[in-house]
Amino acid sequence: MRAHWGRLFSGLAFAVACATAFAQNEPAPSRGQLLYSTHCIACHNSQVHWRDRRLATDWDTLKAQVRRWQASVGLTWSEDDIVEVTRYLNDAIYRFPQVGDRKG
Repeated sequence: MRAHWGRLFSGLAFAVACATAFAQNEPAPSRGQLLYSTHCIACHNSQVHWRDRRLATDWDTLKAQVRRWQASVGLTWSEDDIVEVTRYLNDAIYRFPQVGDRKG
């Protein structure tokens, strides 16, 4: 009976260790992703970014749209916040060449 509990405990410890290791490998969301998820996703599902007549056609116009919409809803984001959300959207969806605002 002791051997049974020993194997059960070892198996459980192994499962917990694997789950912990898996959870640690997931990257933390970026500031831009958190801002977008918190303030924008309610109205802007992914389809808005793929429509035929989208207004963002390059890095600068994408950043201008982020600036425009955050001001429209009264968010008063800093320039760094605008750049972070623009970077998140660009990395996740648009893939425009980033000509400015390079950090880290």
